[in-house]
Amino acid sequence: MSLPFRIGSLSFRTRWMKTRFPFKYGIASMTELPHVFGVAEGSLGGAPWCGLASEGLPPKWFTKNPDTCFEEDLPAMVESIRHACDLVENSAHESVFAAWRSLHEEQDRWAREKGYPPLLAHLGTALVERMLIDGYCRGAGLSFPEAVGTNSFGIDLGCLHPELAGTEPGEWLAGPGESIVVRHTVGLGDPLRAGDIPEDEGIDDGLPHALLEAIRHYGLTHFKIKVCGSLEVDVPRLKDVAAVLSEASPGFRYTLDGNEQFRDIATFREHWEAYRAEPGLAVLFESDRLLFVEQPLHRDVALAESVRDELAAWDEAPSMIIDESDGELDCMRRALALGYRGTSHKNCKGVIKGLANRCLIEWYRRQQPEEGPWLMSGEDLANVGPVALLNDLAAMAVFGIGDVERNGHHYFAGLSMFPGELQKMVCERHPDLYEMRPEGYASLRIEGGRVSTRSPGEAPFGHGLDLTPETLALLGDEGLPATT
Repeated sequence: MSLPFRIGSLSFRTRWMKTRFPFKYGIASMTELPHVFGVAEGSLGGAPWCGLASEGLPPKWFTKNPDTCFEEDLPAMVESIRHACDLVENSAHESVFAAWRSLHEEQDRWAREKGYPPLLAHLGTALVERMLIDGYCRGAGLSFPEAVGTNSFGIDLGCLHPELAGTEPGEWLAGPGESIVVRHTVGLGDPLRAGDIPEDEGIDDGLPHALLEAIRHYGLTHFKIKVCGSLEVDVPRLKDVAAVLSEASPGFRYTLDGNEQFRDIATFREHWEAYRAEPGLAVLFESDRLLFVEQPLHRDVALAESVRDELAAWDEAPSMIIDESDGELDCMRRALALGYRGTSHKNCKGVIKGLANRCLIEWYRRQQPEEGPWLMSGEDLANVGPVALLNDLAAMAVFGIGDVERNGHHYFAGLSMFPGELQKMVCERHPDLYEMRPEGYASLRIEGGRVSTRSPGEAPFGHGLDLTPETLALLGDEGLPATT
């Protein structure tokens, strides 16, 4: 019999973070963002629990409206979080899954009335969900891998995917490993060599800036290359990227991020064939280098019925997955029916949803192996520690994802934005993940192109912070980001 899971109060702290240099992706160039920490309190079988999760609020990802500025978009993100909190505060449920299911349905209904897109609506759902997961694990004395393996969250897979009815997550997931390969983001504006960096844009924090430096510093072997959708820009840029990768990481593998830059498969196909025809890009098309293409079509058209025929008519099409189009519970199923090969996982799209999708991908791999490959990737929204990145690593490890896009350590200077006391605490709790640099701040440890998942797998949900008032006060100012 499950113990009664009660949710009491929820509160927030916010810390604004500045990037080391601009992160250019799609229609946005991020130089700073608010990072939100959420704390939930409740009880499990009468015993109190406290859970902590966090999320950065980047420009132009949850919505992709070029006509609005970040100052207009931020209030909607904050509203999504506030509304999700209002729905669960002072409530009781049979399980974490039951709490999440109720929250997801109510948030869906509210978002439709507001006219908010699913990704934005469930930003709030996903952040609250992680707070509950961390709190439940702390209250039950379980790590995230243990809770998933025993289905202590009470997840009903068949409720989300009929193929999985009567099964539990542990039947589909192999269990976490000790580390994950880092897939390094090559942003649209990132310098490729040290000589590409203007004198007045140099960074003196001890971390690599240019792509070539990063490869050598971290031992990188996997990469995510972004394109902007203009052949005049993309072909020369891809040639330069390919030259650097060939020089510094001869056995490299990569994914191509279409950044929603195309309105139909036919246009993307023209660009793809132009890439293939360029001699300077031949190395990108050598056997087994390309892992997949991510979200080439804009979310408005990516799941249109016309995609099915366009993909079916393209015999040599690369394997494609959705990312920004994965806003609703059935989006991956719809994508697979159209000819996509899978989806991405980001915690901001939902942990339970991602777990169920990962189990369905494994079902396809076992039931229809010849029609694959069936893919679930791990992608990043510039996650940083001491909480969001570790939440993410814990989930990716349990899902059995072998390589994950990681970029938060590259665009932000480690944990330098936090007080030294907190940085020291994180290094002590997660010595496999963080170390103090000679420059005096803690940074992520990446060795041989891999990042450890050992300590995140031993913690309740990734991070090992004690949730005392003193520790929470080190995270940021009280409240959600101001929107005026």
